[in-house]
Amino acid sequence: MQIKDVILAPGNGAFFYDDQAAIRAGAVQDGFIYTGKPLTPGFNSIRVPAAILSIGLVLMDETVVWGDMMSVQYSGASGRDPLFDISEISDLSARIAVPRLLEVDASHFLQACGSVFSYADQKRLPLSLEYGVSQALLRAAAHLRRCSMAEIVCSEFGLPVPDRRVPIFCQSGDSREINVDKMILKGADVLPHGLINSRDKFGPGGRTFVEFVTWVADRIRKIGQPGYQPVLHFDVYGWIGLAVGMAPQEIADFISRLAEKVPDFRLNIECPADYGSTQAQLENYASLVSILDDRGSNARIVVDERCNTLDDIRLFAEAKAAHLVQIKMPDVGSIADTARAVLVCKENKVGAYVGGSCAETDLSARTSVHIAVATQADMMLAKPGMGVDEGLSIVGNEQSRLLALLEKRRAQPGQHVQGVVSA
Repeated sequence: MQIKDVILAPGNGAFFYDDQAAIRAGAVQDGFIYTGKPLTPGFNSIRVPAAILSIGLVLMDETVVWGDMMSVQYSGASGRDPLFDISEISDLSARIAVPRLLEVDASHFLQACGSVFSYADQKRLPLSLEYGVSQALLRAAAHLRRCSMAEIVCSEFGLPVPDRRVPIFCQSGDSREINVDKMILKGADVLPHGLINSRDKFGPGGRTFVEFVTWVADRIRKIGQPGYQPVLHFDVYGWIGLAVGMAPQEIADFISRLAEKVPDFRLNIECPADYGSTQAQLENYASLVSILDDRGSNARIVVDERCNTLDDIRLFAEAKAAHLVQIKMPDVGSIADTARAVLVCKENKVGAYVGGSCAETDLSARTSVHIAVATQADMMLAKPGMGVDEGLSIVGNEQSRLLALLEKRRAQPGQHVQGVVSA
């Protein structure tokens, strides 16, 4: 079950890497670019095309299985790894990851990940590298054991094979109104993200944002199918705190008033404030969650910034410092850690959102579906890109195909799938 060779291939992500610090500081958008000087190390302009590195594992039967390495859109922000550098990642892959890969048994996913990503005696490998290599290892195990990637996850984590779909969350990018219409017409479960990442998009005191939220609700009622009631989820990139004050009470007041304007909908608010460190984020988000819960609000707080790795996610889940945790997969690293993060959230009765980035690829997006479905996350991101149609098609169709396959397995109980938990 060994890997006989490794191939590296540079490529493109489905969107761009953006300098969040420069955008937050007031960089002006000119068409699709931002003007001004970048502020985050590694960026030579505020918006740069997303680069990725594919890794192919050549198995003993000559099958090649792939995974994709990349950063998230806002690389280097809020404690994340720096901007993706193909040359650096290629070098680390060749010097460290490849020799380890050639020694592992590729049929055992978790054991292989543990061997390749071991860092007891040295610095941890870049999380983007872990992310891509672990995708390829999961595909290898699925190929060798003749089953789906989801079934490998269920087998190795001792989980029952699922029969329930995971709700899908779409993101609009800057083409808000057009993309909201697309989401509504296609019946997205959760929408629209909104990309509220600048002062102009939030507006004085949040007025522009509030108007957008109420417009989305009205638009759903106007063009949505009867009975269609998606979750409303908005990412505000810390702008509630920046505009109305950083005290949890002030932020809770703003969110409560906003929730009252859309009483028929569950309202998710992602990153209402960025407190500058994981510990400060943890303490203030726990207070914010407690205030909203005491009020019986229909609004939920979603943590993203400052909650990057599995260790971070465990801290937030145990402290109940969010109603819903975005598990941003390239920031977490190994996809085995994404699975562990979902299970940690479930253990602590906190929502688990298997997310990621518009800068990812079709390959990484399809892999993420198997993790989300196997662990029965509360929702997952339609990715990659910002066009709605592409991400929803890639993620939605992969989930549909997977669930159809698992249903067929259940209908044929005598069918043997090596090492897979069936109930």
